Amino acid sequence: MADEKIILGIDPGTTIMGFGLIKVVGKKMEFMQLNELLLQKYNDPYVKLKLIFERTIHLIDTYHPDEIAIEAPFFGKNVQSMLKLGRAQGVAMAAGLSREIPITEYLPKKIKMAVTGNGNASKEQVARMLQSLLKLKTLPKNLDATDGLAAAVCHFYNSGKVEIGKSYSGWESFVKQNEKRVKK
Repeated sequence: MADEKIILGIDPGTTIMGFGLIKVVGKKMEFMQLNELLLQKYNDPYVKLKLIFERTIHLIDTYHPDEIAIEAPFFGKNVQSMLKLGRAQGVAMAAGLSREIPITEYLPKKIKMAVTGNGNASKEQVARMLQSLLKLKTLPKNLDATDGLAAAVCHFYNSGKVEIGKSYSGWESFVKQNEKRVKK
């Protein structure tokens, strides 16, 4: 039997969280699912974080991914936006870590480069390349779902390579790699 693993890709967000799942069989990837969690209708930021955590746990318990690839927040012009994205990412990571699933973060440019060969590709270019690679019949209205799927595909392409991004296998690994952030 060929080696199989499932990779969950997450594009964290406080308005829309996108996610995608691929199955890796041997050296080939197969599309499983992509979707999004719509959070616009919720005003309370803590409710949004709770929903992100619960959806991530639900995905983990339903699909049993072996690894999680998550898009790292990037610094834009708005510090508040980055803080919100960081919280969303942290909650999704906490869900994975609570189930002891290895997590790897990728910068958006690295994900775009892995999928399209261009680190400055648009969301639309990434979506179209995924559609071609994974033979998707249609694309979702919001491209956050394809961004989550792109994180999973990026992780597939980078499997076995030395990562520039951080990778965590559990709480102990996270704490060890982030000692300066832990209060003593």
